Parts: sequence; structure tokens; C-alpha cells
Amino acid sequence: MTREEKAQYIEELTADLSQAGVFYLADTSGLTVESVNALRRKCFQANIEMRVVKNTLLEKAMEQVEGVDYSDLKGVLAGPTAIFFAEVGNAPAKLIKDFRKKNEIPRLKGAFVEEAIFIGDNNLEFLTNIKSKEELIGEIIGLLQSPAKNVISGLKGSGGKIAGLLKTLSEREA
Repeated sequence: MTREEKAQYIEELTADLSQAGVFYLADTSGLTVESVNALRRKCFQANIEMRVVKNTLLEKAMEQVEGVDYSDLKGVLAGPTAIFFAEVGNAPAKLIKDFRKKNEIPRLKGAFVEEAIFIGDNNLEFLTNIKSKEELIGEIIGLLQSPAKNVISGLKGSGGKIAGLLKTLSEREA
């Protein structure tokens, strides 16, 4: 790779990192070509972009991203590294966990999810349970609507009972 090609690659990687709210770093060494192709196929189906990157180029790209401190992730950049870009915070974790039902690899090196950094494969289970922004908003809306629904149903139910009681009492007196 020439210097110009490296500079172009770093520039593209920097742009991808600055736009990405979610990316995972994993070690895919030891996978066969067939397994890597299967992993790439699953990534494509899950709308996740997977790339194998050189650690030094990724580190330089991380340094060029303004306003974000990736220093904790730089410590995991050793050995072969695959980067998974996604829009949903838990999608790569679910994909890796699902893929590991048949393989021991890939191993999670680190993850950047909406400004939070997670280091190590031991965080994979936690990352699969992270809710996406849309899921959290949906839950909050549901929680906010719940009390209003209870009050309205209570008024409707009680209103019918009260009207029925009044009607029965008026009929008894007459």
C-alpha cells in the first residue's frame, strides 16, 4: 500500500468513525474463509458493515476524529482486527453471539456504543441486552401513556357504574 493509498484509507476510516455512533472491534483470526464469508453474509443481512482493518491505520484514524476520545480502545488494537459498523447499538453483539453458537470466534476486543466504550469479550452478554434508542423511546412513551389509559378506563368504568347505580336508585324510589 502506497503512502497516498494509506492516507486515503485513513481519511475514509476517519469519516466512518466520526459518523458512526456504534462500532465493535473483534478478533476474527482463526476463522476459515468459509466462516468469514458466512459472517459477512450475516452482517449484510443485519445491515452491519464489516471490514478487516490494519491496527496502525485504525489508530491514526481514531486520533484524527475530533471530539471523541478513543484512547481506551487503542489498547485492544493488537493482532487481526475486524470492525463492525452498525446503526443499532446491540446489533453487532447479537450477531457475534449468534455466530459463536457454531464457532468460538469472533472474540470481542472492544465496542463504542453511543459515547460509551466497552473493553473485552466479557461485555458481550451485556451489550446484547442494551436497548436501542428507538426501543427506549418506545418504552418511555408506553410508560407515559399507561397512567393516562388507567385514569380514562377508570373513569369510563366508574362512570358506567355510577350511572347504573343512580338509575337503579331512581327506579326504586319511583
